[in-house]
Amino acid sequence: MPHVVTANCNDCKYTDCCVVCPVECFYQDETMLYIDPEDCIDCEACVPECPVEAIYSEPNTPSQWTSYIQLNVERSAALKAAGGDAHITEKSPAKEGPDCKKK
Repeated sequence: MPHVVTANCNDCKYTDCCVVCPVECFYQDETMLYIDPEDCIDCEACVPECPVEAIYSEPNTPSQWTSYIQLNVERSAALKAAGGDAHITEKSPAKEGPDCKKK
């Protein structure tokens, strides 16, 4: 089962999770990060690294955020196809927008 980036990542882009991912399955847009379920190997390395507790295994995704499962599928595929700097594998400065609810 792949992992999913959920609502807590909205407007809070911390890339600590991307650095520990052994298969480099993270993608980003202007507002958040996404996990490509095709590449995720369910290693859970990213979960403890997320400072906003936004990453869950698919079956453990809170019910209010299950729509993020499909969002990760769609956005990661679109960003992967577009190429460019959407694929994130290294830590970059945090981007905290006005809607960020850092823990």
